[in-house]
Amino acid sequence: MENRDIPTENQAESEEAVPSRRKMLALGAIGVSAALTIRPAFAQTAVSVMNCQIPVPGPTGAGKYIDTNGKLVAPGTKGAFPGSARAFTGEEVKRAFRGQTLPGATYDQSQAYLQYIRRLQAGQSGFTCFASIQMPR
Repeated sequence: MENRDIPTENQAESEEAVPSRRKMLALGAIGVSAALTIRPAFAQTAVSVMNCQIPVPGPTGAGKYIDTNGKLVAPGTKGAFPGSARAFTGEEVKRAFRGQTLPGATYDQSQAYLQYIRRLQAGQSGFTCFASIQMPR
C-alpha cells in the first residue's frame, strides 16, 4: 500500500509529531508515581509540625518566671508565673492561639505563655516550631 492510499487523517507527518500510545502510558505512569511520592511528604511535614515542641521558657530562661507581657523576670515577681513543667506541642499552641488554654495552665498563665511564644526569635528554643505553625498550608 502506498502513502497516497492511506487517508490523510491517519498519516503522521513524522514519528515524533504524534506520540505513541506506549509513550503516553509511560508519561502517565511517571506522573502518578511522582504524585504518590510527594503527597506523603506533605503529610509527614504536617504531622511533624504538630508534634514539634516549644519549651516555656527555653533552656536559657530556666528557673525564671514569665510576666503577663511574655518577658522573663526574676522568680517570685508579682503577677508573673513560673515556667511550664513541660514543653507544649505545636498542636497545643495552635489550639491555644484559637482560644483554648494550654494544658496544665490557667487562663492567665496561658495568655502569659502565649505572649512569651509570640516573642520568640530565631535561635531561641521553640522558634522553628512556632514559625512552622504560623505558616499557611
